[in-house]
Amino acid sequence: MVIMKLFIKSLRDIRQSMGQFIAFVLVIAVGAFFYTGLITLSDNLGSYSNAYFKEHNLSDLNVYYSEISQQDAQALSKINGINKLEARYTFDATQAFDNNQAALKIHSIPANNEINTPAIIEGSFPVKSDEILLDSHYAKEHQLQVGEQIRIVANGSNLAFTISGLTENVEYAKKNAIQDHKSSGFAYMLEEAIPEISGSFTYNELLIDAQDGYHIDTLGQSIEAQSKALPYLNQISKERSFSYSQLQQTIYNNKMMSRVIPLVLFIIEAVILFLTMSRIIDSQRNQVGIMKALGVKNRSIMLHYMGYPVLVGILGSLLGYVIAAIVFVPFVETSNARSYSLPDIEFSLSLLYVVPPILISSAFGILSCYLSGRSILKERAAQAMRHKPPKKMKKLLIERIPGIWGNISYSYKLILRNIFLNKPKALASIVAVVVSTVLLITAFGTQTSLLKVASQVEEVYAYDLRIDYKLGASPESTALLPDGIENSYFLSTFPVEFVKGDESEIATLIVTEKENNLIHFFDEQDKQIALQDHGVLVPKSYADHYQIAEGDLIQLVFTAPELANKTVEMKVLQITNQYSNPSFYVTPAYLQSLGIDYIPNSLLVETSNVADVASTRSFFESEQQVETISDKIDLKESAQYIVKQNSFLFIMFIVSAAVLSFGAIYTISSINIYERNRELATLKVLGYPKQKINRLIFFENIVLTALAILVALPIGGYMFTLVVKALSSTHQQIPNQLNLVVILAAVVLAFVLTILSNLLLRRKVNHINMIESLKAME
Repeated sequence: MVIMKLFIKSLRDIRQSMGQFIAFVLVIAVGAFFYTGLITLSDNLGSYSNAYFKEHNLSDLNVYYSEISQQDAQALSKINGINKLEARYTFDATQAFDNNQAALKIHSIPANNEINTPAIIEGSFPVKSDEILLDSHYAKEHQLQVGEQIRIVANGSNLAFTISGLTENVEYAKKNAIQDHKSSGFAYMLEEAIPEISGSFTYNELLIDAQDGYHIDTLGQSIEAQSKALPYLNQISKERSFSYSQLQQTIYNNKMMSRVIPLVLFIIEAVILFLTMSRIIDSQRNQVGIMKALGVKNRSIMLHYMGYPVLVGILGSLLGYVIAAIVFVPFVETSNARSYSLPDIEFSLSLLYVVPPILISSAFGILSCYLSGRSILKERAAQAMRHKPPKKMKKLLIERIPGIWGNISYSYKLILRNIFLNKPKALASIVAVVVSTVLLITAFGTQTSLLKVASQVEEVYAYDLRIDYKLGASPESTALLPDGIENSYFLSTFPVEFVKGDESEIATLIVTEKENNLIHFFDEQDKQIALQDHGVLVPKSYADHYQIAEGDLIQLVFTAPELANKTVEMKVLQITNQYSNPSFYVTPAYLQSLGIDYIPNSLLVETSNVADVASTRSFFESEQQVETISDKIDLKESAQYIVKQNSFLFIMFIVSAAVLSFGAIYTISSINIYERNRELATLKVLGYPKQKINRLIFFENIVLTALAILVALPIGGYMFTLVVKALSSTHQQIPNQLNLVVILAAVVLAFVLTILSNLLLRRKVNHINMIESLKAME
């Protein structure tokens, strides 16, 4: 009977403070939304990729040769540490379309293929030498169907193939930085077609499946040593391959986010819940006294109040779970399909994911009820039924200053006294707004930084086309350039390894002429700088990570086979801001002073006008020595891709911060009004109009929000720095600069949310029962 009455009382309390209850539920829903969404993304992507790589046996090591015979490949397969070795022939081809042409990377399918096995999406494996297994995304982009014939150009020959099937492959889980399926694709053909392409039956690539537990670097060194008599070129381990490393980095980042972001939000929710539940119980001390007087046991009273946060936790967690299923999961599916090629991957929420948010939110609510209620429950019924005696308050500092306090209006005196008389309530409001404003500053600032990454591309690169030549070819061999070219400069790209102490990292060294004005460099203050012949320009991403300063000496190891791991020391000329694709830059003169020959392998071109770009591209596409052609739009798309991939998350972060801020301000202000019913009723009796009373509460909340913002600004700057450091790496620099617009946007939104909560609370003030409030002490 008692339990039923307490349950009815709980429902009545919720009905009387429905806005406060809804705000609580929304606060919990925010954390549950992020937790269930991010843990779904992390778990599903991680478990699927592991199973996918295992099922199709992604190669542990790819070894490249100019050519290698079947006998030589068989001999290498006996090296210790190799579980299985498969040889194949890989070549580049192009396919022409109406307005452009696309590049295809084509591989032969080894006999008894067990490494990098294709996943058939439609159709079947090739059974004839003139059949081809085509990239399904590439086929969809160009509207190619199974059974259709395509013509490609490879090694100067025009070849025809019939599409036998559409496929995806583990080695192309991520094809390129922006998953551009229109300009590039991959395909597989039978070994029988090799002689028609190369002129003889030969291979140029080995796929290695290493024995479990065998160190891949040791195996790579053994293969390189055994290949001294062969035309060995290079090797790439699975961990260093673009596709695998990008996917693993994404999985790692998602795991970190699935732990850190929900944890931060749960802590914020816990603080809000703890402070608010404390105020709720304290404001109902007379009801506690009445229940004690009626013989209700202390345990029953405590469980009654604990039921409130448990109910809020359950409803909020379920709401967050449902919103994640409706909003987050579809976004993840779309984003993943745009970012990776993972056939038949599904993202589904497990009901178990809703349990942690319920347990965490309920635990903090129960703890706050216990800590707040135990002191009241220790009091006798008569004592608890009495209102707390008014607090004694010393004079404020401003009262001690002659001539100031007397000139302040009575309304403002009320506001100042109430703030300092109810310090816990004021502190609760300030803490909630501080945390929310910090989140807003961090979210706005990070999104702005990502937009700056995309915009820097146009500032750095002034060329219209970049032409990359095939291995062994050089732009210097091009005798004539087409008409319409305003400027052109040579470029050479070297794969290197940056070494400092026991640490090392793969990097890129770019060599270009000092006069090259088609690439611009900027220092840490965004002032333009120039290349010089006596040092290397170091990207800030590496400088920050390895504590490199101007004038230092750094070590670079040239990993290209023809340079035989030559190690050089270079003097740091300056540190440069390079947000996308950070690389080390030197001049040909400085490179040659280190004993390394400069042979350009790329050409940067600036055309006289936009109309000449298409004809210039066509000219270079007809050159057999040209491997790829890219333009500034490609670079811009690559940078914008990062923004698009992260926009949803930061929008959700901003919305979540807004919900948390609104929920905290609304609930605490609602309790403040409840506690001040008698005071506000007195003002009504004294003739204060409703508008003036509302203005008192409104202005008090504005003052608290202003104080909170002053505290939040330095904390927000620090949090922003931490987030930027977490997102940045040596291969991606995120600008660590908060501009005034970002700060103003966060501040304005914080005030807007305060104003909105005050407008919604006006109804509570207008419905205060004066007689009931004034007689409550009796």
